[in-house]
Amino acid sequence: MNPKPPVEGPDPAGPTVYVIDDDESIRELLGWLMKRNGIRAESFPNAKSFLKAYKPGAPGCLVLDLYMPGMSGLDLQRYLIETGIEMPVIFLSGRADVPKAVLAVKSGAIDFIEKPFDYRQIVDLVRECLLRDAQSRAGREEARARANRLATLTQREREVLDRVIAGKVNRLIAEEMQISIKTVEAHRARIMEKLAVDSVAELVQATLGARAPDRGGGGARGPGSEG
Repeated sequence: MNPKPPVEGPDPAGPTVYVIDDDESIRELLGWLMKRNGIRAESFPNAKSFLKAYKPGAPGCLVLDLYMPGMSGLDLQRYLIETGIEMPVIFLSGRADVPKAVLAVKSGAIDFIEKPFDYRQIVDLVRECLLRDAQSRAGREEARARANRLATLTQREREVLDRVIAGKVNRLIAEEMQISIKTVEAHRARIMEKLAVDSVAELVQATLGARAPDRGGGGARGPGSEG
């Protein structure tokens, strides 16, 4: 008879579920549940100890008790939002509190669960939260990459880009900027190369939500640009 394969443990390099609850039995139960399902977890008795240990930018999600002495769950959620720390949150509560549940969800919580909770439900919710966090991080990283590429454009190239996105043809762009059509074409080619796109549709997509800050004062000009 073949022995059963060992249960695969959590990935030490993977995302972490941060369990914050002043009830030790809940912390132990959730830690056990996460480990059993191959999910890395860390537990804290209060918000202060979590904030002291958490490294901003670390991937994961929060399983957060609504009522805790000191900084409450809602207080911690509000603090994280104000400081720009974006992580999905699941709230736990030992008693029903509809107004606070509504406030928590409106502030971005994924769900609000009453204790005692269903084991399978909370594991499924945690997995959903970790997936959302990964997708959100990927989206933010792509937005940063787009912004970095846009920042490489010269002021002149950005002026051409704005007109291309507005749907203007090369001839009209040349007239408005008082440059030759060939110069417009050269600018467009460099823009497409710098932004790593092959079409105007991709060019528009590459600029969505990632406009580089205005350099002001006319900006630098690339080689061969005309006045």
